[in-house]
Amino acid sequence: MIAATNMKQLLLLLGGFVLLFAPVSANEGKTEFLVLGGGCFWCTEASYELLPGVKDVVSGYSGGQRPNPTYKEIGAGRTGHAEVIRIEYYPAQVSLESLLEFFWLVHDPTTMNRQGADVGPQYRSIILYAGDAQREAAERSRVRAQEDFSRPIVTQIEPLTKFWQAEDYHQDYFRKNPTQAYCQAVIAPKVRKLERKIQSGR
Repeated sequence: MIAATNMKQLLLLLGGFVLLFAPVSANEGKTEFLVLGGGCFWCTEASYELLPGVKDVVSGYSGGQRPNPTYKEIGAGRTGHAEVIRIEYYPAQVSLESLLEFFWLVHDPTTMNRQGADVGPQYRSIILYAGDAQREAAERSRVRAQEDFSRPIVTQIEPLTKFWQAEDYHQDYFRKNPTQAYCQAVIAPKVRKLERKIQSGR
């Protein structure tokens, strides 16, 4: 469970996202990408879409061996891939460090190959870095986050080799299917909780 002091600091940081969210100039329009996984990508996609400074979130697969995997293959555990999201963001508005700090809020990084009732290696906690800067930032963030959890963090930090975009029906799943049972039972409560945390940090 996240310590109150560090949670307050993070909420202040998240509140700062709102202040930073403004129309970008030509010089500020450059975007970068971050790929990570924290359980079902329907949940992580919906969570990161809440953040100002995030331009786009795409659900997909990474971290495995088989090229161009399908959802059915991944669910059967035949590819080694994890469900992940690719976040496109404006570094001028939201930092890599802030996105990584948010990661520890949107899922439980202490459970191996599962998030809640979702069980299997495709639901593992993972950060896939593109270059040394992302690797070092991820490692620092994991060390800091461990102070907030009583159990060991099991999040993998591995190089990104290939991101495979998931099937079209997975994209913006929560937004398109708000009345679906899983969305109502799992995603909606999480999104509301994160919205309240972000708002309370303003």
